[in-house]
Amino acid sequence: MLIHLECTFQISADGHISLKHTLVGHHKPVIAILWSPDDRQVLTCGAEEVIRRWDVDSGDCVHMYEKGGISPISCGWYPDGQGIIAGMTDRSICMWDLDGREKECWKGQRTQKVSDIAMTDDGKWLVSVCKDSVISLFDREATVERLIEEEDMITSFSLSNDNKYILVNLLNQEIRLWNIEGDPKIVSRYKGHKRSRFIIRSCFGGYKQAFIASGSEDSQVKSTLLFA
Repeated sequence: MLIHLECTFQISADGHISLKHTLVGHHKPVIAILWSPDDRQVLTCGAEEVIRRWDVDSGDCVHMYEKGGISPISCGWYPDGQGIIAGMTDRSICMWDLDGREKECWKGQRTQKVSDIAMTDDGKWLVSVCKDSVISLFDREATVERLIEEEDMITSFSLSNDNKYILVNLLNQEIRLWNIEGDPKIVSRYKGHKRSRFIIRSCFGGYKQAFIASGSEDSQVKSTLLFA
């Protein structure tokens, strides 16, 4: 039986990197690894399998999250680290507390087969790719939805720390910055990274997230000021 492994490393005071733990348990490829908000735990999402929560200090799997008949395709943390969110193979979004009790589940076309998922810091909005070229902003309290409609297939997105912006990677090798306060609108477009075979992810970085960075299939990392 094929078992997929994840490794965690530790960095000493002199900058030396050494293996800390090998996390063993998944039986299918791991498609996502996410640190908890307090950096003490890690979530790993097995492709159409289960989500596992690991203790960083011990390397132990402390809980698994699954739902009968369907499997996760993406996962994320509550902003306070006290719950788990996941996009599922039936296109629903499910939420559990840390002990695995299901808190909420929204059915319908909420996610795609390959999909990122995020929650705003106040826990109000769920962000997910609900169609090939559409991002859903779902208000949990009012149960209403706003949509961001792109012109090409969305391959990934990243939510800014201040919850004001979404960075969207498209199949046509363009990155778009959307302001999602009020009615969503494009505020900037970026080109230059290369993508033909793989999912390329971009992110916010630096002091007050003043720049963006993106992977690229030409073995480069592209970066620019946020509003350059």
